[in-house]
Amino acid sequence: MSDSIHMPFLARNLKVKASPDSDLIGLSGIVVGETRRTISLDVSGVTKTLAKNVIDFTLDNEEDLIQGAMVCQRPEDRIHRNYRRN
Repeated sequence: MSDSIHMPFLARNLKVKASPDSDLIGLSGIVVGETRRTISLDVSGVTKTLAKNVIDFTLDNEEDLIQGAMVCQRPEDRIHRNYRRN
């Protein structure tokens, strides 16, 4: 797991790689907001809000897949949290 999970997500390019909702797979945009349970993306000028617990995603075209369910906490809490390495 990369250190990206500890960094702020704001202003980073997010791409959804997996989700039970097939309409979300492949969706990408710039992160414009984040709460405990959601991430807001700017997708071609339209803001879309996604639930973290139903998406797996990458940031800035990195290889590491981030499971949204693992990052369901406030951004300021996520930065200092220790994650188990697979």
